[in-house]
Amino acid sequence: MPSVNTISVRRHPISLGLGPNWRQFALLVAVNAFVGGMVGLERTVLPLLAEEEFGVTSKTAAVAFISTFGLAKALTNLFGGHLAGRYSRKDLLVIGWLFGLPVPFVIILAPDWYWIVAANLLLGVNQGLTWSMTVNMKIDLVGPRQRGLALGLNEAAGYLAVAAAAYASGLIAEQYGMRPEPFYLGIVFAAVGLALSTLFVRDTHDFVALEAAQHAVEPRQPLRTTFAEATWRRPQLWGVSQAGFVNNLNDGLIWGIFPLFFASHGLGVERIAVLASVYPLMWGTLQLVTGWLSDHTGRKPLIVGGMLLQGAAIWMATAGETFGLWFSSVALVGVGTAMVYPTLMAAIGDAVHPQERSSALGVYRFWRDAGAIAGALIGGSLADMLGFSAAIQIVAGLTLFSGALAAFALPPKSPLRSEGVTP
Repeated sequence: MPSVNTISVRRHPISLGLGPNWRQFALLVAVNAFVGGMVGLERTVLPLLAEEEFGVTSKTAAVAFISTFGLAKALTNLFGGHLAGRYSRKDLLVIGWLFGLPVPFVIILAPDWYWIVAANLLLGVNQGLTWSMTVNMKIDLVGPRQRGLALGLNEAAGYLAVAAAAYASGLIAEQYGMRPEPFYLGIVFAAVGLALSTLFVRDTHDFVALEAAQHAVEPRQPLRTTFAEATWRRPQLWGVSQAGFVNNLNDGLIWGIFPLFFASHGLGVERIAVLASVYPLMWGTLQLVTGWLSDHTGRKPLIVGGMLLQGAAIWMATAGETFGLWFSSVALVGVGTAMVYPTLMAAIGDAVHPQERSSALGVYRFWRDAGAIAGALIGGSLADMLGFSAAIQIVAGLTLFSGALAAFALPPKSPLRSEGVTP
C-alpha cells in the first residue's frame, strides 16, 4: 500500500519531494530563467529610452510603462492563481508565453512611447501567468517540507536571469544603441520558453491531489472569500500581503527612478547597467539560501529583517554621490529583497489548504505586483514635485514602516497547514 507521500496515478507512482522530481523541477527552473530574462531586458534600457529617443521629460510619464506592467501582472496573478486551482497549470503557462512572444517585436517597431506602454501590458500578462505557474508547479512537486527551498530556487533562477539580461542589454545598448539590438534577446527568450513549456513541461495536478489527500476535505472557497482573508480578515495573511506590496513598491522605484537618478549625476549607460544588475544579482543569488533558511528558522525573522534592511539601504542611496555608495545601496536592497521574496510566498503556502494555495498565492501576488504600480506612480510624482532624493527617502520610510507592521502581524513561527497544524 502506498505511503501518504506516494500515490499510484495512471500506473505510475508519484512522490512529493525534490529528489524524485528533480528532472521536472530543473526544467521549470530553466523555464523561469527565460521568464526573468524577458523582464530583465527592460530594467536598464527602457527608462533611458523614454527620454533619449521619445523625448519624454516627465518622470511620471517615463515610468508609466511600469504602472501598466504592474497592473496587468497583478490582475493576471489574481485571476490566474484562481484558475490554476481549476484548470491545467501547464495550459496557463503556455498561454502566458503566447502573450510574451509579441513583446520584443512591439518594442523594436514602436513609433511612439504609447507602443512601449502597450508592450508592457502584454509583458505583464506574460509574467503573471508564466512566473505564477512555475511557482505553483514547483510547490506542487516538492510538498510542504521543502517549500521555502523550492521557492528560493525558483526565484533565484528568475532574478539571476533578470540581472544577466539587465547587464547584457545595457552593454549592447552602449555598443549599438537603445534599439533594436538589445531586444533581439527577447525574441530568443520567448521562443525557447514557449518551446520548453509546450514540449517538455508536465502538469502537476496529480501532485496537488496527493498532498490534498493528506488533509480533511474542505469546500473550495470563492475568490472573494480568499481575497478578503488575504487582504484584511486574517492578520497572518494581510501581514504578508502588505509586505509584498511595499517590497514591489520599492522595486518599482528602483526600476523606474534609480536609473534616472544615476543619470542625473552623470553616470553613463554601462555604469547604470552595473547598478541595475547588481540588485537582482544579489536578490537572485541569495534566495538559494534564504528560501531554505526560512524552512528551518521560521518565516518572520527573514520577513521583518529583510524589510527593515531594504528601507535602510534605499535611504542610503541619497547619503552621497559616489558610485561605491550607490553600488553598496543597491546591493543591500538586493540582500533584503532576497530575505523576503521566497519567504513571503512560503508563508502564504503555510497558512492555507493545498487546494486553496494557488488562489491564495494569486491574491498575494496581486497585492505584491500592485506595489509596482504604486512605486512607479509615487516615485515618479514625488520626483517631479520634490526631486529624486526626497522621493527615494519617502519610499525608504514606507518600507521601514512595512517591516514594523509585519513584526506586529506575523506569528513568531508560521504554522504549517500542510503538515496538519491549523493556524
